Amino acid sequence: MKLKKQFRAILASDMKVDENSRTVEISFSSEAPVDRYFGTEILSHDAGSPDFSRIDAGACPLLFNHDPDQLIGTVESAWVQDKKGYAKIRFSESEDGDERLKQLQEGVLKNVSFGYMIKEIDQMPEQNGKPITFIAKDWEVFEISCVSVPADYSIGYGRDDEKLETEVKVNKIGEEKRETIRMSDKEKEIQPVDVKVVRGEAIAEERARISAISALGDKYKMKDLARQLIEGEKSVLEAREAIMEKVMSEQKPIEERSAIVGLSDKEIKEFDFRRALNALANPNDKKAQDAAAYEREVSEAACKKTGQTSRGILVPIDVLRGTSKRDLTVGSSTAGGNLVATNLLAGSFIELLRNKSVVQSLGATVLNGLVGQVAIPRMTSGATAYWVAESGAPTEGAEAFDQVTMSPKTVGAFVDYSRKLLLQSSIDVGNMIKGDLAQVLALEIDRASLYGSGSSNEPTGLKNISGINTVDFAANTPTWLEMIQLETEVAADNADIGSLAYLVNATGRGALKGVAKATNQAIFAWENDSVNGYKAVASNQVASNDYWFGNWKDLLLGFWSGLDLTVDPYAGATSGTVRIIALQDMDIAVRHPVSFCRGNNTL
Repeated sequence: MKLKKQFRAILASDMKVDENSRTVEISFSSEAPVDRYFGTEILSHDAGSPDFSRIDAGACPLLFNHDPDQLIGTVESAWVQDKKGYAKIRFSESEDGDERLKQLQEGVLKNVSFGYMIKEIDQMPEQNGKPITFIAKDWEVFEISCVSVPADYSIGYGRDDEKLETEVKVNKIGEEKRETIRMSDKEKEIQPVDVKVVRGEAIAEERARISAISALGDKYKMKDLARQLIEGEKSVLEAREAIMEKVMSEQKPIEERSAIVGLSDKEIKEFDFRRALNALANPNDKKAQDAAAYEREVSEAACKKTGQTSRGILVPIDVLRGTSKRDLTVGSSTAGGNLVATNLLAGSFIELLRNKSVVQSLGATVLNGLVGQVAIPRMTSGATAYWVAESGAPTEGAEAFDQVTMSPKTVGAFVDYSRKLLLQSSIDVGNMIKGDLAQVLALEIDRASLYGSGSSNEPTGLKNISGINTVDFAANTPTWLEMIQLETEVAADNADIGSLAYLVNATGRGALKGVAKATNQAIFAWENDSVNGYKAVASNQVASNDYWFGNWKDLLLGFWSGLDLTVDPYAGATSGTVRIIALQDMDIAVRHPVSFCRGNNTL
């Protein structure tokens, strides 16, 4: 049987629009019957029937009215849920892309259509003279379109082009013979169908399904869940996913509360950075020591909770978190912030550090208040599919796991201040000191996140983690296609999800602003702080000629306990200065190295 490529349309309802990423999640297909010239057509949405290989390969365009000359975006992913096909489409930043996205949001553009090609179809028996029903059991999506007139399928993609016809395998169901049309010579081959054999195969498959799901339930001690999955007629793949999701959800979360003293809001407000620093700077001044009695008591409680020994005063997580909320209520300086002095002294050091950290602003995952060694389970390989003989059962495919480990490494910084400055109570000295130290530590954590050596008590940064993707550029400034290759490397490893963004230095940003996407067109790689629709950030923490792309959510920054503040009153004694030192225990890890790609011409 020879069929042309087909088109279907559906009302664009139940949309999920993300304006920042310019993506829309939308339903585009269903099992609704459609009358064709050859009969009534139904697209099966059973597992294995829809073929999304073009979409998975990044080769499925988003068009307007099925016109290949009106490219308005791309189809990023597709899946089946509740017998419907769903897709995540991303609109380009072109003028046409902007217009169609706006029309879709406004409800002016109400329909979505898609083009597909049927590869194999079941012909159901005739009933009472009604049109013959065909159920497509293997069909491939080749484009999705926003359409203005969905009923007029002739406006689309080469409907009259005979080259778009393809040979389709037709299985005549309910008859004692099966007709197969070969694409090579189109010869008809008549094969008898033994109903008993077919029934036996179905029974064997059902037994294998029950056996495999039961084995999973036994292995992970989830027999009740396995029984529910069997009764719910779930496939082995669906059951495996459900059980693994349950396994991962029962993993104990990383414990933060043990690093929290348990202070009330009132007690948090009483903690005064200036009193603590003044006491550390004047160890023999009884008045200073008595004034900081409360701060020392809180520090001792934090040390006891975490099992740490503080070098000076340990500022607990309670204070760092609680005061961040008060900082937000103070507002800007012109709105009254300059009138507040004491309330700002205990400002959140960690929160301020995060705000200044580039990698965290890109979406890095922060684990705060860690205690002891940390091990995060990670699946390294999934189950394996096997071909089996008649009445046989597949070999059990066991998942493999390892652990992403983190252990505290200490980063420190110091600033020198005069003794008289610390004695001033009319200005927010503590907050100023905190800001200075935060800036220094933030820059070092950023640098280590990217380029940490992993030796000499330093965490291992992305560049030195085994397994990250790389692209070798031909010159210092990459071409447009070389930049796109960064994305492709990550996507090829199925890691193009999450907080995806580019990171370069200021020189790289300037270079990309001059890299044209196409010859003789004033459309450049870096536009509006984005590259190819992804967020792009510039920081001079990035090494020369390095270009980064990745899912920054897979970068883990772990912080242990509180902030350890110490004072060295002797280093600058002759000049009347006091050295204030801040020490923070932290570590860096990566969930999946393949989530990142680094480009350079000197790899």
